[in-house]
Parts: sequence; structure tokens; C-alpha cells
Amino acid sequence: MFAVVKIAGKQFKVAKDQTLFVPNISGNAGDKIEFSDIVLADNNGNLSFSNSDNLKVQAEILDHIKGDKVIAYKQKRRKGFRKKLGHRTHYTKIRISDIA
Repeated sequence: MFAVVKIAGKQFKVAKDQTLFVPNISGNAGDKIEFSDIVLADNNGNLSFSNSDNLKVQAEILDHIKGDKVIAYKQKRRKGFRKKLGHRTHYTKIRISDIA
């Protein structure tokens, strides 16, 4: 069984006991969270394209981490303008515990 879930504005295909990195979610490590915005669900070949079955995806927050550094370099030719910017995006590592 798998489901396609909207988490923080992005869609993820999830299955039970899967770990994935999602955009930053508030909460502490060890907290249980629940997602009810399900786009698609598969139950042994039976597809449902909306949340008419009132399915919920339950997950556990494992850790909060930062992604790799992304460098944005700006330059204007013949003007002597150079600017180097960088940032690291915050992610939350979660484990899908159940699709019910």
C-alpha cells in the first residue's frame, strides 16, 4: 500500500516504514504527526484519487537537519560588481509509521 501525500506544499509518494526528508516541519524529535491531505491512495490495486476514505498518514519526526550549501553568484560584466550569496535549506527527517 502506498499513498501520495501533500506535505508543506509538495507531493511525496510514501509507504509504510519509509524515511524521507521533507521541508521543515515544526515539532521535536520523537513527536508523532499526521497528514490528512492525501492526493492518491493505493490499496492492493484499488486506486482512490481523493480522500473520500478518510485516510491518514501517520509519521514520526526523527531529526531536523540542514541540506547542502547552495551558492548564488552574481556578477555584472565590466562594472566590478560581484556578489556571492549562499544558504542551507532546513529539512525534517520523518519515518512513515502507518497509512490508515
